[in-house]
Amino acid sequence: MATEPSPSLFELSPPELDAVVESWGWPLFRARQIAKWAFQKNVLEPEQMTDLPAAARQELPRRLDLSMPEVKADQLSRDGTHKLLLVWPDGAEAETVMIPDGARRTACVSSQVGCPVGCKFCASGVAGLKQNLTAGRIIQQVYALNRALAARNDPVGRITNLVFMGMGEPLSNYASVIKSARLLHEPELFNMGWRRITLSTVGVPPRMRQLADEGHPLNLALSLHAPEEELRRNIIPWAEHFELGDILGACRYYFAKTGREITFEYILLAGVNDEPKHAKRLATICRTGGFRVNVNLIRYNEVVGLPFVRPESGRVVAFQNILREAGVNTHVRKSRGRDIDAACGQLRRKQTAPDVAELVQLGVR
Repeated sequence: MATEPSPSLFELSPPELDAVVESWGWPLFRARQIAKWAFQKNVLEPEQMTDLPAAARQELPRRLDLSMPEVKADQLSRDGTHKLLLVWPDGAEAETVMIPDGARRTACVSSQVGCPVGCKFCASGVAGLKQNLTAGRIIQQVYALNRALAARNDPVGRITNLVFMGMGEPLSNYASVIKSARLLHEPELFNMGWRRITLSTVGVPPRMRQLADEGHPLNLALSLHAPEEELRRNIIPWAEHFELGDILGACRYYFAKTGREITFEYILLAGVNDEPKHAKRLATICRTGGFRVNVNLIRYNEVVGLPFVRPESGRVVAFQNILREAGVNTHVRKSRGRDIDAACGQLRRKQTAPDVAELVQLGVR
């Protein structure tokens, strides 16, 4: 008879770890010791957990899965951005990025292997969706970045903020994403405040409303990228599932329930969605949406093989000025990690390039 696999430490909340440790017949305080070594000291090797008895140190790896994914690729940008490509024993691969900014260390984590949305300008979805990541595998991305920061003697030393903005659509892996957010919030684990966690979505209204009802005041970012239905569906094929009006209605609901400002993420694609008419239409949406909104303009990071171009700085400034003149709070996000392919899915795509048939299927020439 096959034995049941050991539970992964990274899937367990403190009460769940308590229950597991008690089921072994160990005193409850051992759970606190294990959590302190793992999450406060970045130590997963039982032999280094010196306040555990020798017998417990030997037994622990047989009872609890402390393993981490392999780091398949590790890239550090000139600007300090750090990108890892992680691979698990079943072959699943996902990217995670650390972005430094003053005293902040922001993790951009993936929620899926690949992506179901298929944005035509993005590398994440070129080969489609492969699988959802478990909450534990999402947490392991943050943990891997914490260990990388510690290894470099980073002055901050830990991830302070997190965005679900890597590979995948977080709201199509809702249960795992929410579980991972709760684990990140746990004081005994990562102790990350809700307002330091941002979830970015292309727009799934039922899940956006469900998220509002959870009662956790995390930040919601909508990957808008186009201010009109036809253009949005052209560059984001998955947008055909939900009308823009319904998505904006879900934004109003989220704002009413949480009081949290909504962020619009808008990737500027030269000659596609960066004209003055697009800025004016976006300004109208922001002014009449019925919720407080902030716009992040993002200059496109080019992806080899995709037919989109980064706009010139003058067009970006002109677009921003139209929004600001209309009274819309607007910022141009600084491009980070361009020398290490830090945009979503680029590193994984380089390591496991799709074949020509996959590109043709997506209409990419």
